[in-house]
Amino acid sequence: MGVPIVLVHGLRLSGSMWRPQVELLEGQERRVVTPDLPGHGSRRGEAFSLGRAVDTVLEAIDGVGGRALLVGLSLGGFVSIAAAGAAPGRVAGLVAASCTAKPAQTLAQVYRIPSLLMDRLPDKGATINERFHRLTLRDGAAEAVLDGGLAVEAATAVIDAVAEMDALSALSAYPGPVWLINGARDHFRIHEKQFFDACVDGRLVNVPRAGHMVSLDQPVNFSRIVADAADVVGVRERRALPEGGEPRAVEADGS
Repeated sequence: MGVPIVLVHGLRLSGSMWRPQVELLEGQERRVVTPDLPGHGSRRGEAFSLGRAVDTVLEAIDGVGGRALLVGLSLGGFVSIAAAGAAPGRVAGLVAASCTAKPAQTLAQVYRIPSLLMDRLPDKGATINERFHRLTLRDGAAEAVLDGGLAVEAATAVIDAVAEMDALSALSAYPGPVWLINGARDHFRIHEKQFFDACVDGRLVNVPRAGHMVSLDQPVNFSRIVADAADVVGVRERRALPEGGEPRAVEADGS
């Protein structure tokens, strides 16, 4: 089955957004899990913090054997970068999509004011967000997103928490292979060169005809990138096995 894959969803969304990837990757007999972050999906109503989100990701990795390819998009990308920096021994490889922008600048400027305005609406902007996804996503992608619910009420708290993150420092603390994936039309590409330079072992991939939701705009292409990353990581993992084929022990701190 190769290295397990943990997929981490974006802001307001849930693990259901990964349905196209789950179908394609499980069709290749890969093990895939899609945890919901605090305040999202099955965990709506829980308080979000970056620390709790990282713990959720690490628990998901532990649930598939203690080491996995970690894939995150947007919010999930930032959380995955934080998890990889905090516990590199559990992350065999990192795919960070749609998140190559410094959170303190981009999240505060682009998302916080709209989120505060949405909070004033009776439904916290749920109707607007649903219409937006139905208009911009195609081929079943909107249903994949909406089936897990839209945690619009969590947005402001999440943005405030992630905006304090030093993403470049966390990325530079991770020594393993990194794939930075962006849709060619994504506004979150603005600092991609700085993110790439922060990687110890990085690759930068821009996907044509895709925007911020690159995994849904180009689901087959995105799934192929993830599958290729899993194969690369799997080969590295096998080469790293000591004589006898048993994996090396990982220290309790994850390093």
